[in-house]
Amino acid sequence: MARLRAPDGCPWDRAQDHRSLRHHAVEEVYELLDAIEAGDDAEMAEELGDLLLQIVFHCQMAAERGAFDFETVARRLVDKLIHRHPHVFGDARARTAAAVWEQWDRLKHAEKAGTPRHRTSALDGIPRHLPALMRAQKLWKKARRAGLAEPPSRRPERWTRLRLARALFELAALCQERGWTAEELLRAEARRRERAWRRAERRQRAAPSAP
Repeated sequence: MARLRAPDGCPWDRAQDHRSLRHHAVEEVYELLDAIEAGDDAEMAEELGDLLLQIVFHCQMAAERGAFDFETVARRLVDKLIHRHPHVFGDARARTAAAVWEQWDRLKHAEKAGTPRHRTSALDGIPRHLPALMRAQKLWKKARRAGLAEPPSRRPERWTRLRLARALFELAALCQERGWTAEELLRAEARRRERAWRRAERRQRAAPSAP
């Protein structure tokens, strides 16, 4: 990649920056998902390579700015994995996947405390550019865990996977018939609910503690 970005390298590669490549990474992830769902190992290997290319590309551009390089990224990942797996690399105990996840979340929160990325809300940490449905589900999960969201108005146990999938598809079809974009509608509703939950969270924190 350094050769491609060199003064006598590839004009296209030299013209790129972090922003110009941001959508390429997303596309490569979706292509990898297609390969995984198809169970095609050869395609998976190719798509993983394409995704790795995006990582190497961004690392090279960052290295040119003196920000970080591939080695920095890899080293930070190794350090993170060791620190967040004390039940493997230390003396902590976590016998179930749920316990591991709880431990991971707790350690992650502690790592970011006091840093510019410190999360002050239970709803922080959800990327704004996630697909609307994925973002809505993550917001709901965090809001429920924090006691900010009420249970669903319909009883979840009455919904099978097939029934729910058909309902989701039907909603997408209804949006199309009305000339609306389902992604935009759901994204707007997620923003509305997030604002309401954040207001409720602030009120909870401002309320005097019980004696």
